[in-house]
Amino acid sequence: MTLHIVILAAGKGKRMQSSLPKVLHPIAGKPILERIVETAQQLNPDAIDVVIGHEKELLRTRLAHLPVNWVEQVQPAGTGHAVATALPQIAEHAQVLILFGDVPLISLSTLRQLIKNTAVDGLGLVTAKVANPYGLGRIIRNEYQHIARIIEHADAGPEELSINEINSGILLTSAKNLRCWLPKVSNNNAQGEYYLPDIIPHAVIEGCNIVSVLAETEQEVQGINDRTQLILLERYYQQRQARQLLLAGVTIADPQRFDLRGCIQAGKDVFIDVNVVLEGEVIIGEHSSIGANCVLRNVRIGNHVQIKANSVIEDAEIADGCHIGPFARIRPGTKLAEQVHIGNFVEVKNTSLGAGSKANHLSYLGDATIGKQVNIGAGTITCNYDGVNKHKTIIADEVFIGSGTELVAPVKINTGATIGAGSTITKDAPEQTLTLSRSKQISVPGWMRPTKKTD
Repeated sequence: MTLHIVILAAGKGKRMQSSLPKVLHPIAGKPILERIVETAQQLNPDAIDVVIGHEKELLRTRLAHLPVNWVEQVQPAGTGHAVATALPQIAEHAQVLILFGDVPLISLSTLRQLIKNTAVDGLGLVTAKVANPYGLGRIIRNEYQHIARIIEHADAGPEELSINEINSGILLTSAKNLRCWLPKVSNNNAQGEYYLPDIIPHAVIEGCNIVSVLAETEQEVQGINDRTQLILLERYYQQRQARQLLLAGVTIADPQRFDLRGCIQAGKDVFIDVNVVLEGEVIIGEHSSIGANCVLRNVRIGNHVQIKANSVIEDAEIADGCHIGPFARIRPGTKLAEQVHIGNFVEVKNTSLGAGSKANHLSYLGDATIGKQVNIGAGTITCNYDGVNKHKTIIADEVFIGSGTELVAPVKINTGATIGAGSTITKDAPEQTLTLSRSKQISVPGWMRPTKKTD
């Protein structure tokens, strides 16, 4: 049997009160529909169909990188109708797994269990027991505790509303079964829609083998209908990531104020302070610490590194023993060797610094190659851009750059050179030599400050 996955994502999501389609809203920095597709891919299906309707062109554009087939539901008429829209392109012998574009945290283990437990000609459902089942379809079981039917909240009576086992909507059955049952589904209900769960009574009548898999957590089958639910799932996801890191030997100051929007590989005894945001792929070596309010994006950090508060680091490599911040900005293309210090209000872009070099205060270093044991004084600027092109600054080993220096690229400061404070350097500086460039200081006797004219 082959596996064909259908993801339903055609709804308008009115309760989100947004011009953005519901399934494009992010969980941990990634659109919720993309999260579902990534989970589906790990099941190695033969195909993934995504049924779309509202803002279909925007969805196709924003998620064009996803390996899916887009299926348009022209008129929204319920989940049963949406599945029927996708059915013509599914092979008769295929097993069909139905997922939902607004249920982003369904676990791979639950889906694998569903596939394992469902017979080839049977029907499998994912259910959950929840504290507050309001608005959700209830699982109705017979005296033998077999599933007999599912009733939507709007159509349920008082006794049925007291049931806390709910239908997640996620189900697995054959394309053959769906072709048989879906035409029998009626829209005689409060919403006037064709509900996918209404295939259950037809499966029961035919004696189909119906099984259920209980979700590991309530949150993994939680759908998103409004921003409150979105934020609740966001925090649940973040706390789950934080727990995994804590168990792996990472200290997180407050899991309630932790945000992982990508993936992280962290060594033992790493410390992460409050309000740290990790994006893309982040690697942190052992005994390193990340201060409060830092943002790290696609960063490789070595061992015993200190990133102090309010620093932003993106697409950079930080070697062992470096100290960065507070209030530092490390931009793409930066490589810091061992024991480099980048201090407060220093910006570094597309620049390498050799071992032991320091830029501790208020500097901009862009498009530069800086050697070992270099001292960059406060207020130093590499003037790398002429308005059209970027130019390179080269600073050799053991150079001392005085405060308030402007290095006008292309320029090279040779080994052991000293640049006097307040200089504008436009030519290469020789090694082991003091180079400076200053205007003559003058004082003008009798000069008076201008005063404001009065009418």
